[in-house]
Amino acid sequence: MLTLQDCIELSDLNEEEILAIAEHEHIPEMLAVEMGNYLAHTPSGEKRIKRMIVDDIDHARETGNVKHAAVLKSVLKHYVAEHTGAA
Repeated sequence: MLTLQDCIELSDLNEEEILAIAEHEHIPEMLAVEMGNYLAHTPSGEKRIKRMIVDDIDHARETGNVKHAAVLKSVLKHYVAEHTGAA
């Protein structure tokens, strides 16, 4: 039986990136793993994930959650460095 962590590791995304997708889409983490795995392997999907993270950063700033925005900026930086199609 696969655990959630096993699925994350198979998705080519890290846990923080999965959590950003879940936050953006308002879905459970396991569904975000499935969605993220699919998107990470499609031509326009990497850019879509990047947009989700940017949207999450904007929302955190708008709601005054500066700490969360900073965490998400770090997630975005790592994501763009690892996924060249997102640039």
